[in-house]
Amino acid sequence: MAQIFACVADLMLASRVKEILGSSGHEVTVSGALPQSVEADLIVCDLDSTDPVAVASLAPPSIGFYSHTDVETRRRALEAGVDLVIPRSRMVRELPQLADGLL
Repeated sequence: MAQIFACVADLMLASRVKEILGSSGHEVTVSGALPQSVEADLIVCDLDSTDPVAVASLAPPSIGFYSHTDVETRRRALEAGVDLVIPRSRMVRELPQLADGLL
């Protein structure tokens, strides 16, 4: 079981992320804001409300998701060094497998 920190401001989406990862056996902490340091094995962030540079600056591996039409956010996240940058729809479908691949 891994410790996962999810930075998701949208409450409905945050509960969905927590449910998806929790049902895979992970312990999930959800917050609407990204702290300066995180004690976790993996970070999952909504890049629509979180600066990708701040995500990439933290030590754990990271998954950032974005609206599939927002190519600028995708580009910025990849340049910043977010480990895996995916559209929100893929995150919802494949999050357990993606998380396990980075853990």
